[in-house]
Amino acid sequence: MRTPLNLILLLLILGLGTRVRAQEINFGFPVQTEVANGVLEGHYSTRTGVQRYLGIPFAAPPVGDLRWRPPQPAADWEGVRPAKEFGPRPVQRYIYDDMRFRSPEVSEDCLYLNVWTPAKKGESGLPVLVYFYGGGFSAGSGDEGRYDGERLAQEGVVVVTPNYRLNVFGFLAHPELTAESARGSSGNYGLLDQAAALQWVRDNIAAFGGDPQRITIAGESAGSMSVSLQMVSPLSRDLLAGAVGQSGAAVNPQRPVPPLAEGEEWGKKFLEATGYSAIAELRKAPTRDIYEAYVYGNLGGPPVVVDGHFITEEPTVTFRNRKQAQIPLMAGWTSTERPWGQFPTTPEAYRKMVAEQYPGNADELVKYYPADRPSLSAIELVSDMWIVLGTWNWADLQRRYSDQPVYRYRFDQIRPPLKGETRQQEPPGAAHATDIEYFLDNLELSDQYSWEEDDHAAAATMLTYLANFVKSGNPNGENLPEWPALEEGETPRVMILDADSRAEPFAAEPRYRYLRKMAEGARR
Repeated sequence: MRTPLNLILLLLILGLGTRVRAQEINFGFPVQTEVANGVLEGHYSTRTGVQRYLGIPFAAPPVGDLRWRPPQPAADWEGVRPAKEFGPRPVQRYIYDDMRFRSPEVSEDCLYLNVWTPAKKGESGLPVLVYFYGGGFSAGSGDEGRYDGERLAQEGVVVVTPNYRLNVFGFLAHPELTAESARGSSGNYGLLDQAAALQWVRDNIAAFGGDPQRITIAGESAGSMSVSLQMVSPLSRDLLAGAVGQSGAAVNPQRPVPPLAEGEEWGKKFLEATGYSAIAELRKAPTRDIYEAYVYGNLGGPPVVVDGHFITEEPTVTFRNRKQAQIPLMAGWTSTERPWGQFPTTPEAYRKMVAEQYPGNADELVKYYPADRPSLSAIELVSDMWIVLGTWNWADLQRRYSDQPVYRYRFDQIRPPLKGETRQQEPPGAAHATDIEYFLDNLELSDQYSWEEDDHAAAATMLTYLANFVKSGNPNGENLPEWPALEEGETPRVMILDADSRAEPFAAEPRYRYLRKMAEGARR
């Protein structure tokens, strides 16, 4: 008869299971704690000392009449509720190959969160990190292995990963939804889910040894945009002690957050595409009808909007009025956010591309993105317009309009190829989303890559910086390269994160100031 370990190895070889940490199977015992809704039973790892509580409901299932409504409180339960398996992930299309889920299925009933805590019996006051996943507000889930909280919990941090509604299920705005709302708003339900999760953490995290006054939020891509929005929302900004943003912010001057009316227009087109005549009818429709209208309707995705409730004004205005959360911020981006696609290979082709896309600014842009390295300059320009400019602007706004420190970084560690693959040439830099496993030191849970010593060195450094920041609002600590706070200047220092992390003057700083000026001029 096979041992449990051999059975697990066989399942992995056959591709019938996702990889889990060995201690989750072989070492540990049940442990209980009580939250506002009842008693939970999780798992205590005797290898790491970390307790894990999975699939905790933080809001009522947003189904039936609660579809496209703000999240409602979770119901109480009788007896002991098992918390050893992830809850369902939000309804979504399979889009990204690097998302490796551990939840059993997709479902509209998806408002669950997971907690990892290192608290010993009777211990309290531990710092807390709430991490929002990325995926373009269209995909993702808090159960992904790369967001696993066990390694950071071993550093003395309580880690929480909540789910939130996605795509049309999470962001549909429509005049009928606006009219039925007591606040005259609609859309942004996924962001309201995040806010509800933060309130749940404030109310319940002490049961896990966490300090409700020491909640730091973090996220990557759409999760990072979410962090910037939670910082400006009146529903969340007073709950926060710190913020971490990886590649994304809702203050990109190229793409300001649109008004509610724009989201409502999208919603009217979507309702028409479904074949239903009213939102009341659509609330009764099967999940499949809504999913297929969204996936095959060729409408794109619903936008995040200034809804007047969660987001009360364009976020940049909130920053400039100093109404955002006045908290320490760690924010940055990867060195080549978008290194894929067809890019010019000659100076002539590159100049033509820039002239066609930015006819009034082409000459100036070529000064910042030289034509003598056409492919790399094109990659940098596309990356900046897509992700980097917004993240740079977020850090700059927080530096200028708060008295709190800002720690800015650029992630340079190039992720290795998949196992069994050989690259013909090295990528031009670190691509979008390749930093996630490093920040939370979850390389072993992303075991499809050929990690090397430098990768583990980078991950260990980044995890320590993150743990320090969550604990104190400052990433610096013993045996770490100094990470200076962002300062005014022509080329302020930026932290380069890789296997040999160091602070360097940021020579590209002037180009971002020009891009912001260019974008703001175009909007006048």
